[in-house]
Amino acid sequence: MKRTRTSKAWMMEHVNDAYVQRAKAEGYRSRAAFKLLEIDERDHLLRPGMVVVDLGAAPGSWTQAALKRVGAKGRVIALDLLPVETMPGMEFIQGDFQEDAVLEQLEALLAGAPVDLVLSDMAPNMSGIELTDQARSVYLAELALDFAVKHLKPGGKFLVRCSRGPASWNFARRRRNTLPHCRCASPRRRAIAAPKCICLEMGSGLAEG
Repeated sequence: MKRTRTSKAWMMEHVNDAYVQRAKAEGYRSRAAFKLLEIDERDHLLRPGMVVVDLGAAPGSWTQAALKRVGAKGRVIALDLLPVETMPGMEFIQGDFQEDAVLEQLEALLAGAPVDLVLSDMAPNMSGIELTDQARSVYLAELALDFAVKHLKPGGKFLVRCSRGPASWNFARRRRNTLPHCRCASPRRRAIAAPKCICLEMGSGLAEG
């Protein structure tokens, strides 16, 4: 299929993007690593020795960033429907998080260990219908939140990224009313944050009780 002017412009912008170049220079798999790193610099989500679960991990940029921050004594478990090239210290499950068998596999790998941080960058297969895609994105966010509530230690944190739109904003508003310290946590620079996504951060008491 012949490329349109719009697709060519996007490709040129992507190739010349400073964060794409920086990701290549620093060995990250994509510019997405800097979204997590910037949020972490501000809110200190990651610390040495933590247990982190990364849902929707492909291609592995958030996992890479988390591994560097938690260190050798930490643990990062990544999960995705797509294959992810392994890296030192990474534990990986390939499967659909929506399936009970995959969730059970993840829980078996944890073996009862409490989790310090749950990251979710899961995205649905896009249909091109905006309302449908937003609803599917929020559904995955709800599944990730349910896992976080069950497995985070007291004071643990949850960071989720989902498609921006009425459904995701409603999801954020609902959670602000029911969970402490829930807020949008998009990075400061829009050059890093995907313009069609929001980040929602929850913590400090999420798993208490």
